[in-house]
This record gives sequence, C-alpha cells and structure tokens, in this order.
Amino acid sequence: MNDYLNQVGRPPQVVNGGQGAPMRPTSHVPKKSKFKFNFSKMAFSTLLVSVTVLLVALVVYMFVFKDSSRTIDQVKPKQYQAVFLNSADGQVYFGKLRELNKSFYLLTDIYYVRVETVQPDDGSSATKQNISLAKLGNEIHGPEDVMYINKDNVMFFENLKEDGQVVKAIREYQKTGSTTATPTPTVTATPTPTTTR
Repeated sequence: MNDYLNQVGRPPQVVNGGQGAPMRPTSHVPKKSKFKFNFSKMAFSTLLVSVTVLLVALVVYMFVFKDSSRTIDQVKPKQYQAVFLNSADGQVYFGKLRELNKSFYLLTDIYYVRVETVQPDDGSSATKQNISLAKLGNEIHGPEDVMYINKDNVMFFENLKEDGQVVKAIREYQKTGSTTATPTPTVTATPTPTTTR
C-alpha cells in the first residue's frame, strides 16, 4: 500500500537507462506578488495630487487674499482723501490714506473740520458758526499726526481735487500755520404750534 501511495505522486523512475514513461518538464514559475511596486504609477499619482493642491491654493488666494478690484487701489497717492467714518457724529478726516494691512487703513497728514458756534453781540436770536480746518495733533491729549482706522468703521472715502476748498485750506495751513475761519449764519428753528381738536 505504501508503495502505491509513493508512486502515485511521483513520476516513474528510469532504471539503467531504460525506456520508461516520458517525464514531464518541471518548470518553476514564480508567483506574481500582489504588492508589486510600480514607480511610474506612483510618480503620476504624486504629480496629479501636487497639481490639484496647487490649483486649489491658487483659487483660494485669488478669491480670499487677492481681490483684483480692491477699493484701496482707487486711492490717488498724490492727492488728499476725505475719509467718512461710520460714527454717530459722522466725523470726516482729511489726509493721505493708504492700506496698512487687511484690517486697517493708515491716515497721515490729518486735518478735520472744526465748527464753533458763536452767539452774536447784537442780541439777535440767529447764531453763527465759524468753520475752520484744524490740524490733528494740536488737541489737549496731544495725538501724533497718524491714525489707524479699522476698515469696518469707514463708510467711504473720496479723492480730493487740488482746487477744492479743503485742499486750498490745507495748503494755506502748510504755508502760514493757520486757516481762516469762515462764518456761516445758522438760523435757529422756532417750534411750530400744534393744534388739538
């Protein structure tokens, strides 16, 4: 029985050069590995991922960090600007405006309108307002001639023409150190009587 089992799994042996059953050629074919490293596929995948990341970064930069129609690009640096603040008193400052960073503007060489109410000596009820241009820095708290303005607090700004009244007053201040106050009459409103039925 053992001889039979041993012979079933093996080819017959050739004894003394005799003729026996032909032997099957035994060729050893190595099995293909499931995890074969393919350099070209790896390089292509890496290139594809890199290009995708660069395109996404470019789109984010263009839409978030680089707005091609930024408002600050409309500032004419050789001119003065009027900056209208979003405040309760509607304060306006005149100066040289530029962008400091993504949150703040920088305003230098600053002027603002000073309004003084004057009661005339002649006893009339009409008051007068003297309007003059004041240079920032002469106030009691002694600020420097620079202002850092949060962009959220700016309603709008305008470029001022050289022949406008404000720029003429600025040029006068730069020459003489003062501006002329312009009196403006103001009429005091009288209350209207109300009728009841």
